Formats: sequence, structure tokens, C-alpha cells
Amino acid sequence: MSTTAERPAAPSPADRDRSRESVDQPLRAEVRLLGGLLGRVLTEAGGPELLHDVERLRALSIEAYASNDPEAFAEAEALVESFDVERAEQVARAFTVYFHLANLAEEHHRVRVLRERAAQPDPKDDSLAGAVARLTGEVGEREARRRLEGLRFHPVFTAHPTEARRRAVASSIRRVSDLLSRREGAHEGALPTVELDRRLLEEIDTLWRTTPLRTTRPTPLDEVRTAMSIFDQTVFEVVPRVYRLLDDVLLGDGAGVGTAQAPSFVRYGSWIGGDRDGNPYVTAEITEQAVGIQAEHILLGLERAASRIGRTLTQSSDDTPPDAALVDLSERQSRLAPEIVSLIGIRAPHEPHRRVLLVVAERIAATRTGDDRLAYPSPEALLDDLRIIQGSLRSGGAARSANGELQHLIWQVETFGFHLAELEVRQHSKVHRDALAEVRAGGELGAQALEVLEVFRAIKRLQQRYGVRASRRYIVSFTQSAEDLANVFELAAAALGSAADAPVLDVIPLFETFADLDASTGILDGLIALEPVQARLAATGRKLEVMLGYSDSSKDVGPVSATLALNAAQRRIADWAERNDIELTLFHGRGGALGRGGGPANEAVLAQPPGSVDGRFKLTEQGEVIFARYGDQAIAARHLEQMAAATLLASSPSNEERNRAAAVDFADLGARLDRVSRERFFALVKADGFAPWYAQVTPMEELGQLALGSRPARRGLSVESLEDLRAIPWVFSWTQARINLTGWFGLGTALAEVGDTALLRDAYERWPLFAAMIDNVEMSLAKTDERIARRYLELGDRDDLAQLVLDEMALTREWVVRAAGRELLEGRPVLRRTVHLRSPYVDALSLLQLRALRSVRATVEPEAADPDRRLLLLTVNGVAAGLQNTG
Repeated sequence: MSTTAERPAAPSPADRDRSRESVDQPLRAEVRLLGGLLGRVLTEAGGPELLHDVERLRALSIEAYASNDPEAFAEAEALVESFDVERAEQVARAFTVYFHLANLAEEHHRVRVLRERAAQPDPKDDSLAGAVARLTGEVGEREARRRLEGLRFHPVFTAHPTEARRRAVASSIRRVSDLLSRREGAHEGALPTVELDRRLLEEIDTLWRTTPLRTTRPTPLDEVRTAMSIFDQTVFEVVPRVYRLLDDVLLGDGAGVGTAQAPSFVRYGSWIGGDRDGNPYVTAEITEQAVGIQAEHILLGLERAASRIGRTLTQSSDDTPPDAALVDLSERQSRLAPEIVSLIGIRAPHEPHRRVLLVVAERIAATRTGDDRLAYPSPEALLDDLRIIQGSLRSGGAARSANGELQHLIWQVETFGFHLAELEVRQHSKVHRDALAEVRAGGELGAQALEVLEVFRAIKRLQQRYGVRASRRYIVSFTQSAEDLANVFELAAAALGSAADAPVLDVIPLFETFADLDASTGILDGLIALEPVQARLAATGRKLEVMLGYSDSSKDVGPVSATLALNAAQRRIADWAERNDIELTLFHGRGGALGRGGGPANEAVLAQPPGSVDGRFKLTEQGEVIFARYGDQAIAARHLEQMAAATLLASSPSNEERNRAAAVDFADLGARLDRVSRERFFALVKADGFAPWYAQVTPMEELGQLALGSRPARRGLSVESLEDLRAIPWVFSWTQARINLTGWFGLGTALAEVGDTALLRDAYERWPLFAAMIDNVEMSLAKTDERIARRYLELGDRDDLAQLVLDEMALTREWVVRAAGRELLEGRPVLRRTVHLRSPYVDALSLLQLRALRSVRATVEPEAADPDRRLLLLTVNGVAAGLQNTG
């Protein structure tokens, strides 16, 4: 299959030339290589006719995109209609595989760029070094160090079903990636390029022949295991490397010799196996199993690391004598495990540090297998032993060994404990109300109430087995009153027999709708008046967490009003926390798509209201976002570094003053944008018949048949209502239709009503929240396509609603360009290049999806539509791979 690297698509010949010049040569070469190999695979698998059909559609799509020629577009549509179902499926799979390979090439190119950037660091960039330098310049070294000590970045992995790839497909892609890396780094003695190319052909052929569709929905435990691959391959190794970056900055010339200064500032959380809101498959038993799987992975990782490092501590007792604390630890180990100590002692009779750490590794293994005789009672006990070894190495003169890999292991234990990521439980407030009503009635409990109570017993068992850190956060969806939070404590007491026997719980309100955000501080007043909460505040130093829902607020009032409402709620909650002497952490429920709070996360951190970050930032990371940010170690390290730097700088005096001044200066503008955009959004979604029309013009109903994730797309209502539709399919379906409505609808009318270009450009320059919103909408619009959108809108029977959408799309595009003072993505050349190169290929898949959608809906007998339904679902995978941030 050929590639667009040779002839990049763009709206005009001039743009086409600029795009060609901007594509870096290594990326062009890799895309050309992978595209050529895919072409060979297609020819071998389907004959030259298959490759010919793929190439014809590719060429027509590029021509239609580059020239905006209606005839070329119509010819592409006619070609798609001429395919039989089998050929259409083959072509769809070909474009999907191409996107997987193109994504891979771009990932490799990002790694190359990061390597080049690391070789020439810029103290003004968004690195940790730059953040420390800027913060120190503003607040002084002592205050900067104090803030570093409190730094916390807390990502929470969730299993929301926007990662459309099967695990088998993801594994195949990773094998291709490994071969590509070996090919790039080939040197004398390595496999010759011709052999690597043969292996690449083999893997691409496997990728082509691996069905991209799951035959069954993944279970919650399948989702847990998928996330574990990211922890095993990337996160475990990357986290201490990021700490080391900071430590090197803090220690300067003493790096590697002096005592580590960098705090372990990352903590991971997970909802996978704990989020039961609307997911009947997440039970108390599943939650316990999920933590067990996580513990198995982290303890195995720690065991292997301790064994590996222990084997390197070959310093003899003559050159590096043990101190008294190490001698005492060694004696305690001998009493605890004489046979193991004796066996290890035979191999290392005069290497005390090696001997002691290898015994530590054996005790970690015993912790994993459940051998209570040797198991560590807690991560803190393990840390005590590691610090004794470290201190002895220092006192013996082996400072570099003390502060090298051993320090990495200490950081890993501090970060991950014995549980890897804290499993957070989430449940809907209504479920609690219903269960509590049954409990209070005193009769026989129903299945749902019994399950609610069993969850609290499971949390108690997890805390006893792995420590309180393993699972203590309990999130209440759709919190609408303090009573919704009090109910959790009453249920926990009922489950365990008394409040004293209940598990330790930090109950977290989740404010999702516009009304709930508006009422948040009043609800929080009621929360801190609860006796169990007062006890937790006293125990934690008055720490409290509040979660904000981006998805449902956007579906509730539209993207513009939701953005402004979330910002206003954060200001109010931050002021409330300061008045009540609360150390606040705001938990941001951001998805991958722009309609769910997506976009560059580090830019979003810097746009937060004054006082709302204070060195702590917590957010959800889900679906394709997890693999995009953590699939490669270099990219994962860059993500963690950027987020830590932004979290550190968000509360700097200059950044807070900028946000504070802008909030005052542009308050009237914000109020007008809120009012007008919401009216425009309501004109669409509250129109009579909108819900069934929406189901007609997007593949929303059909997406429910795709086995993406374990959780149902709906909580139960029919297509006549959007109230119960989850935000994920709401966003995903508009994205598949190439309309991306959830990311921009209403903004164009609001900007046009303001009508003052100078004011808007001033706001874009000085108001970070507005700039982030414009930049996100700019990205969303760049991935829309009016020609494709029209075809989807024609599936409905409401020309008035279709025209409303198209008019708003054009108006938003016009006014975003005016506000930013440039063409779409002109200031982001890398993203612009990527969008221009990908769009024609996505267009081809969209045409195939439209053909399938029409056929499915026109077929009377359900079984007869199965081939077209399969084609439809294949194109969903392909469009998701092409557009990337889809849900």
C-alpha cells in the first residue's frame, strides 16, 4: 500500500507543498517503508486486484480532499458502492491496518524528537528543570523546595470503552514496533536489514490476518489485565526515571552521590474493576480479584528488581564494611529465614549488602505468594529494610551504589506500595438510596442491596490484606446532597456491623451536572459536618478530595457552558476550602475526546483557577489515551514530566495572577459566551424529536453492538431520551460521523454574538481558559469534514436540525479563526501535518461506514444484515485509529 508521505493531502496546492516540506525525513521514510510492506502483504493475501482497489480509493480520497472537487468525491462514493461486501471489508481492514502502522511511525518519530530535545535541553521549556528554575526565580529556593515536597500528580486509569483495538491487535502492533526500533538502530553484528524486513512482513501479515473485532465483550478482569501490560512494560520503569530527572536538577554536581532530594510525587489510581456505576459485571468479588491481580504484578516487579539490584551489590565487607544497622538486619533475617540466609550466604559470604538485599527479594516473593511467615506486613516495613541497606552503603563509602538503582527501588515502593494503583470504588447515589431504604426497612434484602453491602466487606478485606492505601476512596456519582455522602457511611456500618468495624473510607462527591456543580459548596458544607468525615479530616491533616465530571456537564449544557461552569465551580470550591482550612485535591474526570475534557492536559492544568491546584493534580486517563501516553517509555516519561512541571507551575505567583486578572477582565465576555452558547445548544438538543433524529444520523445504536468494553452504553432508557445515555457513546457517535459536535457546538454563535474580534484576540492572548478552549475547538474542527458530515445528516428526516448543525459548524470555524488570528492549526504545524496526512484515509473509511450503515438500516431481516453490520463495526475501528482522540 502506498503512503501519503510522498504526496501529502491538504486543502490547497500551496498547503500541500508546505506539508511535504514539513514532514521530517525519518518519518517519511518509515511511513513509506511500512506502507510498502503493507502493499506487499495485500497483494499476497488478495492478489493485485485488492491492492488496485485500495489504491484507487486512496487516490480518489486524496484528490477529493486536496482539491475539494465534488466530482472526485462522488467518484470515490461510487467506487465504494461498487464493491461487494467482502471487498468492502477487505478495503476497510487495509485502511485500518495502515492507520495502526502510521500511528506507530508517528510514535517512533515522537521518540526521536524527544531524544533530540533531551540532548539540547532548554531551561525555558515545559520540563521539570525549567519548572524548578522558573518557580525558584519567583518564590526563592526554600519556598520552591517546600512546594516540591508537596507535589502530587495522580493519574487514574479507567476502562471506558474508547480503546477500540483488541488486545491481540495491540500486541501485534507492539511486535512491529520492536522490529522497527531494531531496524532503526541496526549496527554491525545485528540482524541485516533484509532479515528485519522479512520479519516485519511476517508481523504485518499477522496484523492483517488478525480480526480486529472482539467476538465477545471483555470482562472487567480482561480490562484489568490489559492495563497491567502498561504497568509492566512502561510505568514501573519510567516513574523512577522521571524522579531521577528532578533529582539531578536538585542535586546538580552532586547527582548520583548526594542523598536523593526528589520526592516520589506520582500516585496511580484505577477504576478498572472498581467502577460499578451502571456496570452490573463489576461485583465485590471482581473488585477483590482486581486488586489481587494488581498486587501480583507489582510484587513480582519489586521482587525481580530487588533480585537484579542485589546481584550487583558485590562490594566486599573489606572495602565497604556494613554498619551496625545492617548487621542487626542481617541477624534478624537469619532468625526469620535461616535456610534462605544460609543458601544465599554460600554464594555471597563476604558481600553483606548483596546478601541482605537478596533475602529482601525472597521476602517480597513470600509476600506475593502469601507465606505469612516471611511476608512483609506492609510496604513501610520493606522500605525500612531498603533504607538500612542504603544507609550502610553510604556509611561504607559506596555512595553511588546507595543512590543509584537502589534508590529507584525505594521510589518504586513509595509510589506503588504492594497494590500498584489504588482501586477506587464508584457507585451511583440512587443505588445507595435504594439499598439503604431496604436496610432500614429491616426485611429480606434484594440482590442489589446485598451486593452494595458486600462491596464494603470486600474493601475491608483488601485493606487488611494490602493496607489502607489499596482501596479507600469511594466516589459517589451524581452527588446531589450531603445525604448522598452520609448514606455511604451508614451502609458501610451496616455491612460490617458497626461504624467502628467499617473500612477506612474517603467518600468523594462527584459533581457532574450543571446544577450539581452550582450546588457544590453547599453540599460540601454538609459533608464536613458529618462525624465520620470530621474524624478523617483530623486523621489526614484536613485533606479532602472533590471530583468534577466533564462528560455529563458537557452533555447537559454544551461544551462552552460546561467549560465555564467547571471553572467557576473550581473557584468556588477552592475559596470554600481555604475558608475551612481544607487541603483540597480536585479530581478531574477528563476523557480523551474534546467533548469530555480532552486536549493537552498540561495546558489545562495551567489554565486552572488560582488556588485550585496548589501542587496537586488528579485526573482520569482512559481508553486510547492510556496507550497513547504510556505505550512507549520515552513518551510516558515525557507525559509525566510535563504534567509534573505544569502542576508545579500552576500555583506559581505569575500563573495565578495571570488567571486571576483574566477572570476579572473577561468576566463579562465569559457570561455572554455562557448564555448564548447554552441557548444555541438547547435549541438543538431540546428540539422536539432530537433524540431519535440523533440516533438516525449517527451510528449510536450500532455502536452498542461493538464489544468495546464491559460496561453497557446505557443505564436503561430508550432512544427517546438522552438523559440516561452515557457521555462516552454520545461523544463517540458524533466523532464517528465526522461532526465532533460535542466539542464545539454553540461556540460559533456565541463568538459571533460578541462580534468584537479585537476583544476575542485579547482574550486569546491573556485568558488561559479561553485560549485552551479555542485551541481544543480548533483541533476538533480540524478533524470534522463537512462533506462527510452532510452524508450522515442526510440519514435523518429533519432538514431543519441538519442545517442547524451545518450552520453552526461553519460559524464556529469562521470565528475560531478570527479569535486565534490564524488559520486552523497554523500555530501547531505538527498536528496540522498529521491531520492533513490522515484525513483522506479517514474519509475513505467514512464512506465505507456510510455504505454499511445504509445497508444495515435498509435490510428487513436482521440476519441478512450481518455482513454489512460487520463492515460497519470494522470501519468504527478504523475511524477510531485514524482520528485517535475519539472518546
